[in-house]
Amino acid sequence: MLTATKLFQVDELTVQIDDTEAEMAQNVAQLTSQYLQKLLQEQDTAAVLLATGNSQLKFLDALITLGGVDWSRIILFHLDEYLGISPDHSASFRRYMREHVAQRISPREFHYIEGDALQPLLECDRYTQLLQTQPIDLCCLGVGENGHLAFNDPSVVNFQDPYSVKLVKLDLINRQQQVNTGQFSELDQVPQYAFTVTIPLICAAKKIFCLAPTTRKAKIVKQMLQGAISRECPASILRQQPQATLFLDVNSSSLLSV
Repeated sequence: MLTATKLFQVDELTVQIDDTEAEMAQNVAQLTSQYLQKLLQEQDTAAVLLATGNSQLKFLDALITLGGVDWSRIILFHLDEYLGISPDHSASFRRYMREHVAQRISPREFHYIEGDALQPLLECDRYTQLLQTQPIDLCCLGVGENGHLAFNDPSVVNFQDPYSVKLVKLDLINRQQQVNTGQFSELDQVPQYAFTVTIPLICAAKKIFCLAPTTRKAKIVKQMLQGAISRECPASILRQQPQATLFLDVNSSSLLSV
């Protein structure tokens, strides 16, 4: 049975606060499994856009362990990848997706962003065409410490972006976060540029589950929910998405006036 400490609305966005990150992950896994199973009763395949990062690990593990989803009918995409990084690099998002997802479930297809493509702009076009072959049924997200969704940092985000996939320069807060979370040992090792799926494509997903647990996210969660909807906090755009749910734990919600 799904339980939530608090469930409320902020503008169009549903917000759920669970006691712990583990409880949050389990609840999101159950909601995701139920949603995908229902979809597959109505259509042949489903398309899911996944995020990387520490906020997703417990959720992905819980979802896969839970079972019940026919992954052979699920087409997977991911939100972003560093420019110039090999698929075997320890911080590669392709490697993350292979190890934490693809090798455990054998999806129908997993379309990867080729971060080390020799012609990056053509890679943006290639991935855009793949994403546009079918609607995205579910997008799973995290929130960066600077409020980014995918790699849409405040300095490069465009809520009316004409592109579905683009190359962006990562800001300092974003790059430092990658060091703080152990993806790189020092700032100079973090690539300065990356591929990212853009905000309009994310918001076009039929359902959006955004996970933002732990105390590290408390400050940006407060800005996201109680500040202005603006590019200063890209994640604030989710407040205009009635198909979106933000999942928090007591730590990430600790600064909210709820």
